[in-house]
Amino acid sequence: MRRSEIRGHLLDTALRLFNDHGYHAAGIDLIIAEAGVAKTTLYRHFETKEDLILAALERRDEEDRNAMRSFVEQLASDPAERLLATFDFLETTVRDKQFRGCIFLSAAGEHKDAVDPVFRAALMHKRLSLAYFEELAHAARCAEPKRIAAEINLLHEGAVAVAQITRTAEPVRQAKRMAQQLLAADGPSARKDAERRPQAS
Repeated sequence: MRRSEIRGHLLDTALRLFNDHGYHAAGIDLIIAEAGVAKTTLYRHFETKEDLILAALERRDEEDRNAMRSFVEQLASDPAERLLATFDFLETTVRDKQFRGCIFLSAAGEHKDAVDPVFRAALMHKRLSLAYFEELAHAARCAEPKRIAAEINLLHEGAVAVAQITRTAEPVRQAKRMAQQLLAADGPSARKDAERRPQAS
């Protein structure tokens, strides 16, 4: 394999093992054994295990957010429907046989110090996800896009947590129904009220 292919193979292997076993339990020896490479090969690409974890999280962050955006844009054209379509994407995620919960929450849980680079990488993913929901809420002309985005985000997070325990997609479908009610309450009259409010100077 070419250097870039080896790096990608190591990241894919690490992500799978981190998902299955956790970040601390999935040691370097296990990763190189599963990847079928020499230890020197791994360290040629990643100087430390932390470097490997950070690169893996960066890869998953980019993949997940791009996949959601692509899915949503293909499924719906109406901005409000796109907000709801994020739950359809989430349902495909929790239905995957490899689903073990949120890999970013797991990373933050095992690296609890708020200044830990791994914790900060997990936090950045959550912030970028929230920013996407806010982007959709603005496009949908919600009366309070920040609030709507924050509540959609909480519905996503809660659905993932419950789905991890129940091993079903029903929590995601329930969260989508709650999101529909949330958006219905933020309809045209709510937008008109928001537009009439005096703007802060």
